[in-house]
Amino acid sequence: MRLDINLASHPYEDAKEFWRQWGMGLALMGVVTAGLLGFTLWKWHRAANDRAKVNALEQQIAALDAKLTRSQEVLNRQENRTLRERSTYLNNLFHEKAFSWTMVFEDLELIMPPHLHVVAIKPEMNPDSHLAIKLTVVGESHDRATELVRKMENSQHFQQTHIASEATTTNTQGGGNEVKFEISALYVSDAIAAGKGGH
Repeated sequence: MRLDINLASHPYEDAKEFWRQWGMGLALMGVVTAGLLGFTLWKWHRAANDRAKVNALEQQIAALDAKLTRSQEVLNRQENRTLRERSTYLNNLFHEKAFSWTMVFEDLELIMPPHLHVVAIKPEMNPDSHLAIKLTVVGESHDRATELVRKMENSQHFQQTHIASEATTTNTQGGGNEVKFEISALYVSDAIAAGKGGH
């Protein structure tokens, strides 16, 4: 039997080399697929752990909220009115005791811009039971007050500082105009500031 092969129309192909190359490619794809699958399973397991932690924290928060609600209900009873008022009074007194006039003036002296001086300062409790101060300063321009607010914000003893009001007044001594500013801020005592710094 005679077999004629035309290599021009049917070129020779090495089937063994072809399948070897394809086998290596398929093996590589299998390794990559297995790696991606393992990474996906790891991420899923980690996300499941995170969800479990979040659920546990939410349950703890719910329990604390329920406990706080029960405590407030007990405190708001008519027979506990005296205790509630005394507690509020003592808390306010503790906050006021944390206010140090010496510390405030020393801190203001370090950050006070030139040509700006304090004419009044008043501490008071705000509705959130934080010690707030209202500072009245007089200066030559708005820029001086803005500089003071910026320096107060950078100080560890003042927070939420802002200019509450601004008015131009006449200087009775020099005859020129002065700008009067009302600056509000929350005062943070050294003990509270140290506690925040420790965390």
